[in-house]
Parts: sequence; C-alpha cells; structure tokens
Amino acid sequence: MTRCPGTARPWPPPAPAGHARPPQPAARPAATADAGRAWLRNAMAALAVLAAAAAVVSWDAQYVMVAQARRVPAIAAVEAGIPDTGALIFATLGIALALHGRRALRPRTLNVACVGLSLTMNAIAAGPGWRDTAIWVMPAAVYALASDTLIGVVRAWALARMHATGQALEGEESTPLAVAGAAALWLLRLALAPASTLAGFRRWTVEECPVAPGRKAPAAPPAPPTPQPVQDPPPLPPRRRRADGRPGKQDLLIALASQRHDLRRLPLSRVARIAGQIGAEVDLHQGTARRVLRAHVQALQNHTTPPAATEARP
Repeated sequence: MTRCPGTARPWPPPAPAGHARPPQPAARPAATADAGRAWLRNAMAALAVLAAAAAVVSWDAQYVMVAQARRVPAIAAVEAGIPDTGALIFATLGIALALHGRRALRPRTLNVACVGLSLTMNAIAAGPGWRDTAIWVMPAAVYALASDTLIGVVRAWALARMHATGQALEGEESTPLAVAGAAALWLLRLALAPASTLAGFRRWTVEECPVAPGRKAPAAPPAPPTPQPVQDPPPLPPRRRRADGRPGKQDLLIALASQRHDLRRLPLSRVARIAGQIGAEVDLHQGTARRVLRAHVQALQNHTTPPAATEARP
C-alpha cells in the first residue's frame, strides 16, 4: 500500500465496511497453450517461406537440365517443378494428420522421397566438384529436415492436448528419418559383419515374406505353456473413509470402474479415458483419477495388492 504525495491517505483507498474487494484476475491457464499455438503458426509460416526458396533453387537447376533433354521450354518448366510440388503437398497432408494426433508415416515418407528425387536431380544438374554440388543440394536438404521435424512437433503438441483431456493416445511411430538411420546402421553392420548380417536378413525375409500372394508359411507350433499355479486374487486393503462415514472420491472411482469394466483384462491404453469420464462424475481431478485407476489396474493385473486410496485434504 502506498500513500499519495502530500496527503496522509493510503492508496488505493480501503474498501468500505461490509464490502469485499473484487478478486484480482488470475493468469489464464491457457496462456501456455496459446503461446505454443502461436509458435507453431510461426514455424509453419517459416516452413512455407523455406519451401518456396528451396523450390526456386531446385526449379532453376532442374529446368536447365530438363530443357536440354526435352527441347520444349513449356514442358521443361512444368516438369522441373513436379518434385518440389509433390514434397509440399505431402508435407501439408502430414501436418493435417499430425494436428489430429494421427500417424503421418506415409505422407512423411513420400515427402522425404520427393525431396530425395529433387536432391538427385539437383546433384546431376550441378557442375563437377563438391562445391557446386553442395550449393545446389543444400536448400532441398534443409527443407527435408525442417518439414519432417515440424510434422513431428505438431503431432507431439496434438498428443499433449489429447492427453490433457483424457483422450486415448496412439503409440509412437517410426519416422522417415528414424527409418533412414536404421537403414544406415544396418549397412554399417553389413560392412563389419557380413556373414551374420546376411544370415539374419535371410531369416527375416523367410519369416515375413509370403510364400504366395496373401499367404505365409505356417509357423512352428509354439511350445506348450508351463502350467502356473492358480492364485487367489489379493484382498483389497481397507479404504480410508471420510469423517461422515461415506466413501471417498477415489473409492467411488474404483468401484464404478470395477462395475463397468473388467479391470483385470482392461488394456492400459484405455485407463486414461475411463478415468477421465468417471472422475468427472465423482468430481475428482482428472490427473488424480488417472493416477489412482492406473495404479489399481496395474496392481490387479500383476497380482499384487492395490495401493490404498488417500483423499486429498481440502
């Protein structure tokens, strides 16, 4: 509290008796999400500028090469822009799928494939020597890295939003860059240990490839499972109740989930959505509901004693 200069009155003036001051506006919890959305928009705009710049460079190199072979300027101009146009289309489709948290492996692979085609044509059109090749190849290579990375970041942002709302999430998928890295690592192993690498490749091919269209070789019969002793389900520990004797919110969450679903066979990927739905019914925080229900389901499926629920103090 400060005082006005030349007066003895405090500023701001005290509230009248019997009246409470209006609450100060709190920072919006969605400020972080708005900032992330703005950064994604800026990144997409920058990617569009980068794509246009790389397309101009690639078109110039490919037009000269195609014009020398086709001898028709109009056809050469159209054909020179096909690889970069295809890369932009597939990158746009990948971003559209990533915004919904969907896997975009096919558009991302085709985007990298179109960029690889453009890189190859630029390298052929370049003059002899590493210097000229690097000058013509660099823009398309930077675009490939930027576009694939942006699609991955967009999907991670979409999955984070889905996780915050309790929606079911998909598993991680292999990216085109990860596939290329795995292929390079396999080629390195082939150079270091060719015999064992080729033997493993032959075994993988025989197991995975069909012997006829739509059919695979019958697999070896699995070994009979070892009988496991039947164990009685562990007793549930006593739950902590409220002062008035009524069950707590976490007890109601587990009870309703047990009535509606078979928790011993419930996939863990469905726990978050179920916990979010039932948690809203019993007025329990979504994060606490997911944590409590997931721990209870894991304990039941691992044949261990479920942890006792603890109610948060008000």
